[in-house]
Amino acid sequence: MKQTFFITGTDTAVGKTLIANALLRIAHEQGLSTLGLKPVAAGSYQRGDIYVNDDAWELLQNSTVDVEYAAVNPIALREPMAPHIAAEREAVSLRAQPLTDHCLQQSAKADFCVIEGAGGWLVPLNSTESMADIAVGLGCPVILVVGMRLGCINHALLTAAAIEQSGLQLAGWVANHVDPDMAVAAQNVSTLCERIAAPLLGEVPAMDNPSAVFAAKHLSLDSLAQT
Repeated sequence: MKQTFFITGTDTAVGKTLIANALLRIAHEQGLSTLGLKPVAAGSYQRGDIYVNDDAWELLQNSTVDVEYAAVNPIALREPMAPHIAAEREAVSLRAQPLTDHCLQQSAKADFCVIEGAGGWLVPLNSTESMADIAVGLGCPVILVVGMRLGCINHALLTAAAIEQSGLQLAGWVANHVDPDMAVAAQNVSTLCERIAAPLLGEVPAMDNPSAVFAAKHLSLDSLAQT
C-alpha cells in the first residue's frame, strides 16, 4: 500500500528535513521504495546549471526512486527568506494547484513518500494561499515536527488545531530536541502528549551534527501503518 505524508513544523529550523530523511531511511529499511519532495524551497545555490537547496538535495539523496532534482524541488528560490517574498523578488509565480499536481504525480512513483513544506503550516505562497493549501490539495495525512524549545507548546497546539480545522488527519508528531539546554523538556513532551490527539512517533535527542541515521533510531513508523 502506498503511503504519502505531508511534513510540517512548528516553525522554521525545527528539523523537518532531518525527520523527513529519517522516515525515508526507516521506510527503505522496511523494503519500501521511497521519495522525498520539497515543492518550494527558499535559499538555493548554483550547482552546475541549476539552483539547488540543501534540504531538497538531502531529500533526493535519501530517496530510492531515481528522479531528477527538479522532480524533488520544482521551485528553488535563491534567497533564504519567506517564500512568497523571495518569489516576488524573482518574479516567480507560486500557486498551490500546480505544486499540488506536481507532488501527486511524483508521489505515485514510490511506496512511501514524504512531502516537506517550507517553514510552518501557514507560511504564505502568495496573497491568498499558504503551504496549508498544498497539503489540503494533496489530502494526505500530516506529520508535525515540534522543535522542542521554549514556546513550543503554544506553537505545537496552534499548529495541531489548524491542521484539524483544515480537515486533514494529523497522523503523528515528533519531538525534536533542538535546544539541548531546554528546561523541563520531558515535562513539555508529556504536556504535548496529553493535548495532541495523535501518536508521538518518537523523541529525537539534540545533536551537535544532526544525522538522519541517528534520528531514525529514535523514530517508529508503526502507528503510521494504520493511516
